[in-house]
Amino acid sequence: MITLILGGNKSGKSDFALDLVAKGPGPALFIATGKAKDLEFREQIRLHRQSRGPGLEVAEVDKGLPQKLGQVKLSFPTVAVDSLDYWLFACREAGCEDDKVREFLEVLRDWSDSELVLVSCEAGLGPLPVGSGVRAFIRSLGALNQSVARAADRVVLIAAGLPLTLKQG
Repeated sequence: MITLILGGNKSGKSDFALDLVAKGPGPALFIATGKAKDLEFREQIRLHRQSRGPGLEVAEVDKGLPQKLGQVKLSFPTVAVDSLDYWLFACREAGCEDDKVREFLEVLRDWSDSELVLVSCEAGLGPLPVGSGVRAFIRSLGALNQSVARAADRVVLIAAGLPLTLKQG
């Protein structure tokens, strides 16, 4: 089963994902995609690590998310990825966005036998960004979220820490 969890920044989507992971079959793997490039984000990552607790195995990836998912899907009954927006940004920054998104969607089409929990920002809810680069990223993220939502069995939007089920398959 694939669950996509969407929400704004600091909406509670990661906590919701961790709750699903805790309720899922174990052992579980948490795949983190964010890379700290400033002190504030480094602190956010540290706090996320604390909230996950010591019993959850963690892997950190950059652009290699599709390959990592292919490697671990038979080893872990529950896999969580937090978050697709950071992964997409890394792919965009490296100039390999289209290829990596295509690979990722192929992995989702072939996903079976384990729980996959995906977290992503729903960035289109805010005001239209002024810069063309940011607008292009928001469009790409929106397209990725739509493609993942089509592939997912369940889609949940988190707002103010509260879940709203958008799709239940």
